[in-house]
Amino acid sequence: MSGWPAGPFLGFDTETTGVDVERDRIVTAALVRRDAAGIRVRTWLIDPGVDIPPAATAVHGITTERARAEGVSPARALSQIADELVETQDRGVPVVVYNAAYDLAILHHELHRHGLPTLVDRLGRECMPVIDPLVLDRGLDRDRAGKRKLHDLCRHYEVAEEADLHTAEVDVVATLDVLTRITDRFPQVARAPLAEVHRWQTAWHRDWAAAVNSRRSDPSLAGPGANPVWPMPVALADAPALT
Repeated sequence: MSGWPAGPFLGFDTETTGVDVERDRIVTAALVRRDAAGIRVRTWLIDPGVDIPPAATAVHGITTERARAEGVSPARALSQIADELVETQDRGVPVVVYNAAYDLAILHHELHRHGLPTLVDRLGRECMPVIDPLVLDRGLDRDRAGKRKLHDLCRHYEVAEEADLHTAEVDVVATLDVLTRITDRFPQVARAPLAEVHRWQTAWHRDWAAAVNSRRSDPSLAGPGANPVWPMPVALADAPALT
């Protein structure tokens, strides 16, 4: 393998108290560097400062009691995570995130909540390059039926699943493995420059969101629908345009 699919990469994932990016909190996070030297994993267990709902504990296994006893302060962990992501982005190394619009958005709101500079504040621009295997899969194989959660893509691309999927660091490694299989199967992505792949994903996510929202035109359906902005669906009016 040559070109950008050979790495390096920095994979990122979070496990949280829920699915609301504005209100929920990060409980665990992982950054996984993959390059020619191998894999290096850094993880955080965070005391989110709120109770962890049983439904969230059922997903990632972290209880409120454990987070309070063993977790570090959010401000400390969030600063470390943001510093490493920004350092990676400044070097032009792609950040790989499965469903990036969720994880990057919740990190943005957590940083803001704790009075810390956001990624956009630190970078002075949007996050780029970002590689999101979920968006790649949706864009490259639009007509395939079925769900597209991480374990679904692991099965589709024949990536062996670990028993503790939904542990942040395990999810990151699985995401990186899925990305490798996608670039093997779709060589046009592997051959394209990273900036072009980033632009493709922005457009593919926008198209997907428009299709989802068109199906939600029935006023009886609850919820806000899909946000068309990727990779970070928050207000970025002051961020420079992607060129």
